[in-house]
Amino acid sequence: MVKPVHQGSDLQNKMDEAATLRTLNAFAVDLMSIPTVEDLFWYVAQNVVGRLNFLDCVIYQANDAQTELVQVAALGEKNPFGRSILNPLRIPFGKGITGQVAESREAIVSNDILLDENYIADTKAARSEICVPIVCGNRIAGVIDSEHPAHNAFGDAELEVLITIAALTGAKMMQLAEADRSKRRYHDLVEAHAQLSQEATNRRALEAELFTARKLEAVGRLTGRFAHEFNNLLTVISGNLEFLEEDIPNGIPAETLAAAQLAARRGSEVIQSMLTFSQRTRLSPEVAELNDFVKAFCAEPKNVAAELVQLALGRDIAQVNVDLDILRNVLSSLIGNARDAMPDGGIIHFETANITHSLRDARQLSSTLAPGHYVRLSVSDNGEGIGQDSLQQIFDPFFTTKPVGEGTGLGLSMVLGFMQQSGGAVEVRSDVGKGSTFHLYFPTAPDLERLC
Repeated sequence: MVKPVHQGSDLQNKMDEAATLRTLNAFAVDLMSIPTVEDLFWYVAQNVVGRLNFLDCVIYQANDAQTELVQVAALGEKNPFGRSILNPLRIPFGKGITGQVAESREAIVSNDILLDENYIADTKAARSEICVPIVCGNRIAGVIDSEHPAHNAFGDAELEVLITIAALTGAKMMQLAEADRSKRRYHDLVEAHAQLSQEATNRRALEAELFTARKLEAVGRLTGRFAHEFNNLLTVISGNLEFLEEDIPNGIPAETLAAAQLAARRGSEVIQSMLTFSQRTRLSPEVAELNDFVKAFCAEPKNVAAELVQLALGRDIAQVNVDLDILRNVLSSLIGNARDAMPDGGIIHFETANITHSLRDARQLSSTLAPGHYVRLSVSDNGEGIGQDSLQQIFDPFFTTKPVGEGTGLGLSMVLGFMQQSGGAVEVRSDVGKGSTFHLYFPTAPDLERLC
């Protein structure tokens, strides 16, 4: 197509024109599948301009600041390295013919560049140059430039073809830019939705935690008042039973009196558990070594059978301040639950460890635990485990999965109240069919003084 003017027959011109139309039509169709701006530039240089018999083609892309053109694609001898541009040319806006086209956004055809003072000499001698802008909206996106060694090589036909190619290229660049903006907006929306979902999940978790805390606080106040009043009544009943034991005639069955005294003692134990849950118990903490306490506790057959126990006590365990009498009741309650969860037998595992807790730790604690140093006493079994539904309720007063008459539902409530009143917390992990673990977190003696 591109040749010195006044050469060629009408038939040849018509054939060239038909070939040009086919190439442009193919370009218009292929534009839909070109994925990136880089692919677009190389396609234009090699598969469009190259097929229209231009001897060479250089495509420049404008920078975001609209101050400089950078060579991004080339055809012919100016492209010896495939799709790699080594040392790409950089031309400021306004400098040379290409820089003038970028600045003015007007195409330039020079039929004797040796007479053009704006021409920047290339590595290969040329006499003619044609340069058209690529415009996207109100910005210059780049320029398409071609040179020819012959004088007066470019005319209106070549100019019209390159302007058409530049227009199609600019339209595709706008489409790619809009697709990229849509993709970013979609990505931002997905991230915003994920963030909102996470915030909603966190809010529901906090609301559930707040509801549980308020519920336990309300139940604790009610339970504490009830237990305090009922404890006074039991004290009177127990005292009178003792007086009655001394005063009754020998003929009255001793079994009846003993049953009444046993019921009073059991009632007193229930009341004590309720007071512990409501954190109304007067604690008598003392500095203790948990390892020594656990070993002594497990050595007593009345607490737990030796064949059921497995100890894994840590080394250099820190001292804690704890009420050992109530801790004994806590362990008895946990062991009782473990035995009930293992009707066919099993192992109760005791473990101690020094723990440093921080706000970043993802522990499922019964209550907020201040950052600091703790001793963790763990009691595990390999029994039936606890279902997730029940796991949310196990610390509720009077909640039990045992048959009627076989449990008060106050054992774990007492554990929770004692740990909170001691400045610690409880963590429960359980898998149905695999067993349960209760982690008790006790502040070390120095940290407990700090927290108080």
